[in-house]
Amino acid sequence: MRVTGTEAPCWSEPADAVAERAGSGRDGLTTAEAAARLAATRRRGSGDSALLAAVRLFLRQILSPLVLILLFGAGVSAVLGDWMDTGIILTIVLGSALLSFTQEFRASAAVAELRQRLSLKATVLRDGQPVRIDATEVVAGDVVLLSAGNLVPADGILLEAKDLLVAEAALTGESFPVEKQPGVLPAATELGARSNCLFQGTSVRSGTGRLLVVATGDATELGRIGFRLRTAPPETDFARGLRRFGIMLTQVMLVIVVLVLTMNLLRDRPLAETLLFAVALAVGLSPELLPAIVSVTLSAGARALARTGVIVRRLEAIENLGSMDILCTDKTGTLTQGIARLDRTLDPDGAPSDEVLRLAFLNAAFETGIENPLDAAITEAGRARGLDTAGWRKIDEIPYDFVRRRLTVVVAGGGPGNLPPGNLPPDSHLPDSHLPDSHLPDSHLIVTKGAVEPVLDCCTVLGLEAPRPLDKDARAAILERFQRLGGDGYRVLALAARRVPARAAYGHGDEAEMAFLGFLLLRDPPKPDAAATLDDLHRLGVRTKIITGDNRHVAASLAREVGLDPAALLTGADLDRLSDDALWHRAPRTDLFAEVDPQQKERIIRALRRAGHVVGYMGDGVNDAPALHAADIGISVEGAVDVARESADIVLLRPDLGVLRQGIEDGRRTFANTQKYIAITVSANFGNMLSMAVASLVLPFLPMLAKQILLNNFLSDFPSVAISTDRVDPESIRRPPRWSIREIRRFMLVFGIVSSLFDVLTFALLLLVFDASEPLFQTSWFFVSLLTELMVVLVLRTRRPAFGSRPGLLLLASTLAVAGLAVAIPYAGWLAGPLGFVPLPPALLATLLGVVALYVAATELAKRRFYRAAP
Repeated sequence: MRVTGTEAPCWSEPADAVAERAGSGRDGLTTAEAAARLAATRRRGSGDSALLAAVRLFLRQILSPLVLILLFGAGVSAVLGDWMDTGIILTIVLGSALLSFTQEFRASAAVAELRQRLSLKATVLRDGQPVRIDATEVVAGDVVLLSAGNLVPADGILLEAKDLLVAEAALTGESFPVEKQPGVLPAATELGARSNCLFQGTSVRSGTGRLLVVATGDATELGRIGFRLRTAPPETDFARGLRRFGIMLTQVMLVIVVLVLTMNLLRDRPLAETLLFAVALAVGLSPELLPAIVSVTLSAGARALARTGVIVRRLEAIENLGSMDILCTDKTGTLTQGIARLDRTLDPDGAPSDEVLRLAFLNAAFETGIENPLDAAITEAGRARGLDTAGWRKIDEIPYDFVRRRLTVVVAGGGPGNLPPGNLPPDSHLPDSHLPDSHLPDSHLIVTKGAVEPVLDCCTVLGLEAPRPLDKDARAAILERFQRLGGDGYRVLALAARRVPARAAYGHGDEAEMAFLGFLLLRDPPKPDAAATLDDLHRLGVRTKIITGDNRHVAASLAREVGLDPAALLTGADLDRLSDDALWHRAPRTDLFAEVDPQQKERIIRALRRAGHVVGYMGDGVNDAPALHAADIGISVEGAVDVARESADIVLLRPDLGVLRQGIEDGRRTFANTQKYIAITVSANFGNMLSMAVASLVLPFLPMLAKQILLNNFLSDFPSVAISTDRVDPESIRRPPRWSIREIRRFMLVFGIVSSLFDVLTFALLLLVFDASEPLFQTSWFFVSLLTELMVVLVLRTRRPAFGSRPGLLLLASTLAVAGLAVAIPYAGWLAGPLGFVPLPPALLATLLGVVALYVAATELAKRRFYRAAP
């Protein structure tokens, strides 16, 4: 990481020298200079990336193996001089590719527009003032302001840092956050040891900093080694199902194609004609529009979710959202109103205490590590009581972390109305020590607040006026009071303080021998509709679990209020005693996990997934990122910290489980419509292709020409695109759907065989009753094959009787339109001739329509028996 390619690395030089060489300074760039640099960067980059993406998408349609085989077959026809067939095949192939490309391109554009609403932002100095910009607009020379929860948008060197801890696992693999501070290091310092640098893709865990950007985009460390770091995301349940489906389909297709090709060659039929017929059979069996259908269906689902306040960052997550059967969530803002209020402050004996409020106010007002609603509630309550920080100055801060579970601020000064009255124990904590209520210029005040037990662990005395030892009985009384207050629904924090001789810096070791001063009681009541929402989720087959760092008593109180079982509880300490196998068995039966740290949250998620559940995790804080990564579907909110939002698959525009419930239902509709296309298309295609394969071995001519098979397949695909808009029966969204290749195979065989039976009936009528010639047979069979494929969609799209479930308007209209086209094509001479079709006599037309009607009725009866026999 150099400012240019020739200078010494930036970490080996003073930050001001690096800034000067970069044409910047501690106040950052001017707006005009930043705009010029951004324009220059984009000119050097891939300004036509959108065009290239579109070209790559189109080539993906053309370069699929099946299409390449068809193009090869068309080439064979051209070599043999059959230009008409060549042109028709190429036209149909191009039409299919354009249809698929158009649908996928529109879907991709719609999703990109939704994702733009959640683009990563960065705060930079422009003209000396902080401004919020898109992270992609950060340029070399910018000064970025960072705080806890931010993702680092570029590589750079630190100008300032205060208690700055950064998680670099994405880059170095180091699982624990590392401390960062300005300075100069040797040029040979390894990447993981560059404590004065920050790198793109890492995240701030606590503290604040100012970063001078020296590299962006591909010039960053992440960009240079990106090919090594890019690992495929975990395979989703939906993607796994598609992969298994593809394997099954390939096996069936290979058997049919090899059989047909071999038998027809043994009968001395022309190689080119036989090859094209076999390939057309393969294409006819495969749902080649599946990628487009999946993209269209998922993007339609994403747009529907966006209208309800759910933004999808990864399309595949929609299917997982519908399949989710366990939702893990913190309580704040989802089950509770998310607006913490300081209700009371108490001394160690449970009496009201203004003193605790004054000291807690100092701690909260000077805290700069992690913005949180608890500190906001304390400062709001203090200001309402007339408190301020006038006369006080902050000396140091020991940031909150999820192991210590406490936050310490060191202050000096004080003034009338602000210096705590009474006597704070000195460093020695001797009972007879006394400090006057006045300024102590050579001393500092350490104020610590946090979870009750961790704060209590660093205390040795009680009270302000007359310090007394914190003995076993006093500790037990405090814990009993804490348990009682938590059971009443309060979020309880503890406060401690200590006066020490002044010095320059403080660390974790100074959180010792403190005076326990009392309790802060905060209340965040449950949402009025929380219990009803959880009940709705339960009816949808989704079980909710609370995973929180809060103490067990307040968590149990909330669980009781929202209808969960407070007795089904595991604490962080319990988790430490459980092996992974034991947790695997216990986690599904537990409703409430309390007093857990971020690593334990992740462990819980992995245990639930290992038990066979599709798990969603909803979180918005720095400590939620590991669990969001581990879940099948990570869910965050728009106001979450950067690292949580970027780790999520789905982002809610407001922290409301009611919105999520609607999202689950929409996800299940999307899943249902995708499976409709796969099951219906494959079963219909399988029946038709099986019939043609058998007929080609018996008839003296091919039952349908390759170009006719391709046209049939192309036309039947048009209504399939509309499946994404189809209505879904209510019973299809009552339970989490799952892929079942066994069920799809059974569906394909049952309805494929029904289709083939009617094909045999059609063949018999054509040959024995109407004595059909080759062109008439092929025209008739094209007509029946296409109509049955269209009509069966309306029958098999629902488990209900076909007339008891209304299809979507677009699906119905497109199906009827293509059916009308199927009737008209044989009579359109300019089109029928090149395709090998002839007009159908009225008697034959009426007979074929009757066969189609009988087929629809038989399929309806078979459907009822199929679902009655379904496990």
